[in-house]
Amino acid sequence: MEILANYGTILILVAAIFGFMMAIGIGANDVANAMGTSVGSKALTVKQAIIIAMIFEFAGAYLAGGEVTDTIRKGVIETSLYAQQPEVLVYGMMSALLAAGTWLLLASYMGWPVSTTHSIIGAIIGFACVSVGTEAVDWSSVQGIVGSWLITPLISGLFAYMIFISAQRLIFDTDNPLVNAKRFVPVYMFITALVIALVTIKKGLKHVGLHLSSGEAWMASIAVSAVVMFFGYVYIGRKYTDDGSSVDSNGYAGVERVFSLLMVVTACAMAFAHGSNDVANAIGPLSAVVSTVEHMGEITAKSQIAWWILPLGGIGIVVGLATMGHKVMATVGTGITELTPSRGFAAQLATASTVVLASGTGLPISTTQTLVGAVLGVGFARGIAALNLGVVRNIVASWVITLPAGALLAVIFFYGMQAIFG
Repeated sequence: MEILANYGTILILVAAIFGFMMAIGIGANDVANAMGTSVGSKALTVKQAIIIAMIFEFAGAYLAGGEVTDTIRKGVIETSLYAQQPEVLVYGMMSALLAAGTWLLLASYMGWPVSTTHSIIGAIIGFACVSVGTEAVDWSSVQGIVGSWLITPLISGLFAYMIFISAQRLIFDTDNPLVNAKRFVPVYMFITALVIALVTIKKGLKHVGLHLSSGEAWMASIAVSAVVMFFGYVYIGRKYTDDGSSVDSNGYAGVERVFSLLMVVTACAMAFAHGSNDVANAIGPLSAVVSTVEHMGEITAKSQIAWWILPLGGIGIVVGLATMGHKVMATVGTGITELTPSRGFAAQLATASTVVLASGTGLPISTTQTLVGAVLGVGFARGIAALNLGVVRNIVASWVITLPAGALLAVIFFYGMQAIFG
């Protein structure tokens, strides 16, 4: 308690720096994943992807980022065991942020698409085991989270497979693909807009004091999506006026151009969905530190997230993407399978839908695994030969090593914190 009274401001300041570093790591690694499909399919340039991600990642983090934060902050470990020694929880959460941030920056530098969620949860488990013992870890909660890591790539892969097959049947395998693209792509735009509008209205607007019932949220989301679909019909109808005979050596050039437009919409949805889910990895532990210090060691069951924490996470994500995001973008965008705008769209919409679904239920899933699952789903739809299995194997190996790497670094940093402050 004495330490919290004497060094409270310093502890919050240091934790904020570590949280910011973790957010930079998330931006460099996970957001590059989210934008990789857009860049890989050449629907967006790297510069355009970064600008879109900056706007929508920040919006997702700030408007809809509070739900998952509680799971990261108190769902993984039993915080009540630290009631007698709250400063240990503070050191632990700080060391977890520093460990996960360090690992993410290293992985981003190497171009490995690893899971930020794995990194922070591994780090929290690592410090909990050495500070209090294995009983501090809520293993049933961890099982649920680990289970979601296995289930979400399957769900997103299945979604992507179905979306891609539907596009093949409704558009590409027809007599006049461009006419059908002009007919059906606005419907895909409606679905995409519905996904992003629902999570914004149901989750995000609570932060700005607007509370709508489920019925009202659905009505508002459908209305917004209908407007998007209407403008989609008008824009596509005016922009693409040829008779559907524009075919190049790669297939249907005109149709893929229509899907390029759709990729921009799904890139926005993906960035927003990612910001809402993964900002928690940086600000969950930071929120625990701030709450514990401000309450002078009292570990509250439910803490208010300080006003400056969500923007800090959002800004960190944007900085990481802009400075280090290009390497992981290349791995995901071109390494796993060859992407065209229509394939990239299927992968992105499936990923956004899965992430939004998980974010709404408070499950901190791995966006990396969700996206790779979706890209694999698109690859499977074209046959196993379309997949670069060597790249997939390396990605899976980097996933496996992330949890123990996060845990080991957290243990080292935890002992370092105790030595400095204790």
